[in-house]
Amino acid sequence: MENDAIGTIDRSAEFSLFSLLGEADIVVKIVLLILLISSVWSWVVIGEKFFSLSALKKASRDFEDAFWSGRAGEFDLRPGQGGKDPASRVFVSAAREWQDAGKNVPTPSEASALVNRAERSMRAAVDREVSRASNGLSILASIGSASPFIGLFGTVWGIMNAFLNIAEAQDTSLGTVAGPIAEALFATGLGLVAAIPAVIFYNKFTSDVTKLADQLDTFSQDVLVRLSRRASDATRD
Repeated sequence: MENDAIGTIDRSAEFSLFSLLGEADIVVKIVLLILLISSVWSWVVIGEKFFSLSALKKASRDFEDAFWSGRAGEFDLRPGQGGKDPASRVFVSAAREWQDAGKNVPTPSEASALVNRAERSMRAAVDREVSRASNGLSILASIGSASPFIGLFGTVWGIMNAFLNIAEAQDTSLGTVAGPIAEALFATGLGLVAAIPAVIFYNKFTSDVTKLADQLDTFSQDVLVRLSRRASDATRD
């Protein structure tokens, strides 16, 4: 008789993932759907940011190499110059100030004003580039912080259903509570599956954006030094 009872429990506990999802409570289904969409969405953002940030960093390094080699360091803008990567856009913001000044700065005070305008312009350009590079990170932060709690809600709801099944059937066997408990655990697991990659890559991309911001700040200071030298030379001509 004991073997028959165990066999009954084993047969009642045999269910596939699809049958589990098909028989799940509507609230648990909604929770699982939200977590699944969140997980897919986070991976889409992760893939886009991984390739876009890598391309931005490479393009900025290439432009800085060209700048220091003298192939992109002239402040006289030419058609089509700059605008393809963060470093070049920062440089163009300073070059435009030089171009608007008419290349020749007659007095030291005007040279100082030119450098100050260029500094403010480049600071704004750096802020814009950092903001552009940070697009999508708030999504990862939201998914990483909210998914565990959404999964926990599904867990609580599934456990509540398990107790309701026990009360309704007046039976504490595994077959009575297996479905709701499995739904609860699955919601917890899916919540972690959505949250863990989002948190890991959010931290990585935040670090990458911070490094890019430091790189652009350093580059903008170097550009200012060169622009100040050019402006000083123009006052002596």
